Formats: sequence, C-alpha cells, structure tokens
Amino acid sequence: MLHYTKEDLGLLNSRYRANMINSCTGYKSCNLLATQSAHGTSNLAVFNSVVHIGSNPAMLGFVLRPLTVRRDTYNNFKETGHFTVNQVNAPMIKGAHATAAKYDEGVSEFSKSGFTEAYLDGFAAPYVKESHIKIGCSYKNEYKIAENGCLLIIGAIEHIYLEDGMVHQDGWVQLDATDTVSAVGVDAYALPKIVDRFSYPRPDEAPKSIL
Repeated sequence: MLHYTKEDLGLLNSRYRANMINSCTGYKSCNLLATQSAHGTSNLAVFNSVVHIGSNPAMLGFVLRPLTVRRDTYNNFKETGHFTVNQVNAPMIKGAHATAAKYDEGVSEFSKSGFTEAYLDGFAAPYVKESHIKIGCSYKNEYKIAENGCLLIIGAIEHIYLEDGMVHQDGWVQLDATDTVSAVGVDAYALPKIVDRFSYPRPDEAPKSIL
C-alpha cells in the first residue's frame, strides 16, 4: 500500500498533489451552476462541491475558490441574489467540462458549451434545458474558510424540477434513472449505479433492502 505523510505531500509536484487530494476523497456531485448578471449576460460553470445543507428549510451549499481572480458566478449571484444548480447527465459531460475554460468577461459559457438557457416561472437565473434535475436557489449567506480563503456559499432552494419517473413514493430520487454522473477530481466523470437501498437503521436490527 502506498503511504504519503503530510511532509511527503508537501514535496509532490503541485498538479500531481492536487489530482491526488481531489480524487482520493471519493466520488463527488457534478453540477452546472448558472447565473445571470444584472446586465443580462448569462454564466455557466461546472462545480463538484455542491452539498446538502438542510431539508427544513431546504438549503444547499457549494465551495467557491478565493476571490483573488474574477469570479463571474459569485459576482452575478451577489448582484441578482439568484443562481441555479443543474445536475450533469452522461451526454452532457464534454460540454460541462468546457465551461471551466476562462472566457473573457461578457462571454456566456452557454454559447461555448452548446447548452440551452431555459427561463422557468419568472426565475431570475437561467436553467440548463438539457439537465434532468434543475434547482433554483436564492443566495442566503457565505462563510470564509480561514485556512485557505475559500468561501462556503449557502443557497435556499426555491424550485426543484425533476424528470418523470425519478421520484419514488417516499420522495427518494433515483439518480441513475437518468444517467446522472459523478465527478472524480476536476477532470474525470463517472456513471454510478445504485447497488441497494436500506431501511432506517435501528439498534440490533439487520438493515433490510427496500429497493
């Protein structure tokens, strides 16, 4: 088994180290965050850090890198107060990856990645038409991570759009029903499949399959 100490990691090539740390923590969510500036220019960026924050009230979060360079996603939701989270499915991965390129200010990644802007129910930020799971959020708060300068952004969920056939009777969403992908590191994409689903765990009771 390979073993790296903190000191070993510090001696690695920076790109090698980044790839290792970003991928060894496991599969991550893969989403496109869409925003629109106050002047009407749309922006689209792939994120692998979107996480569940709470269900009541419904909230999610994501990590944004330090504001040492221009961050259109951040500037837009700070101006308008809204953003959307659009899960990536298998046919979308090449276009989603392309949104990570650094385009000039005023250039919309929608036009460069081949995705279609969709405006639903008067929401102030665009959705990605091709995505099977679309979530509309309002910006609520941000917390600076002192150790590295990143920001944890908190959004309140205002709208959820799901494809037919994804939601079970108890509300559970079966992601593999529409080929939702996961991210591995910053440049790889995986197509996970549900192995099983279990009943609520209770002391001294063996979990039962409920799938």
